[in-house]
Amino acid sequence: MLVRNISDKEVLETTYRAHGGGIAQMILDRRNLKEIGFLAIARLDPGKELEAHVDPMEEIYFIVHGTGEMTVGEDRRPVKPGDAIWIPAGDSHALLNTGEEQCVILVVASPAW
Repeated sequence: MLVRNISDKEVLETTYRAHGGGIAQMILDRRNLKEIGFLAIARLDPGKELEAHVDPMEEIYFIVHGTGEMTVGEDRRPVKPGDAIWIPAGDSHALLNTGEEQCVILVVASPAW
């Protein structure tokens, strides 16, 4: 068993700017996982955006806190805590924080092996 906390040194050392507007950390990644690509946490301040980008893997964004506007391909929808957004591999996607609080998301990615 592996238990990893978002405050652990191993997680904090992975902090990076995600797609222009977010701050993210890898909670679990290929160093620990065998079948799943990664589990990350990202934070977007009000008005900030994870800019449109394409990833070669299927992803799920799970909104933990805050609100936003999620775009996947041509589809654009408001999102709130508890929403899970499926992003097919190769689809352009972006997330804009439309609220007054930080938007916190979990990201799970799975490569197409």
